[in-house]
Amino acid sequence: MGHNKELSTRERILHMMKTTGPLSTKEITNELQITEMAVRRHLGTMERDGLIEPKMIRQTLGRPTAVYGLTDSAEGLFPKNYHTLTLDLLDELAEESGEQMVDRLFDRRKDRLTRRYKEHMTGKTLPEKVQQLAEIQNESGYMTECEQTDNGDFVLMEHNCPISQIANRYNHACDCELNLFESLLNTKVERTECLAQNGKKCVYVIRQQDKLNKE
Repeated sequence: MGHNKELSTRERILHMMKTTGPLSTKEITNELQITEMAVRRHLGTMERDGLIEPKMIRQTLGRPTAVYGLTDSAEGLFPKNYHTLTLDLLDELAEESGEQMVDRLFDRRKDRLTRRYKEHMTGKTLPEKVQQLAEIQNESGYMTECEQTDNGDFVLMEHNCPISQIANRYNHACDCELNLFESLLNTKVERTECLAQNGKKCVYVIRQQDKLNKE
């Protein structure tokens, strides 16, 4: 119960800062009607977690006062419907110029990402490339992990897809991701599960090139 109360108080403080801007300890205390010590404890925890940051503001009279405002990390806690706007724009483009134009946009994005990351793969072995790809996808929010099977293949698993809502409607986005992986790894990649097709995660099986040559 105490834990839920703490979360509720933190959420209220975050909401206050979002709606009114940076606040002092005194302003938060007056608004929440709790002790200043409790407010400072919450602020300390939130600052440690990287949700808020302090800054000093000058007063007309007296010493500067510390106020607390949201960090960029905290902004991510509030609802963002970017995918809705993106889908609306893609739908308008498809209606105006045909769905092939939308596919071309995904193709161009894939080509751009290939050029961006190709240099990171130069001179690396396949295991090193797979690990590099996993790191690239993790930085983009895909919650990626990889493992090697007993037969030498690699399995790349993505537990989150930042563009899943878009890929649900425009499946060519998934095709482009698969093509991107094959281009960067320079080997055959097979998708065996997909979030955009009611899977629990996206799963890619990566084959060793020497095995393909033997086949």
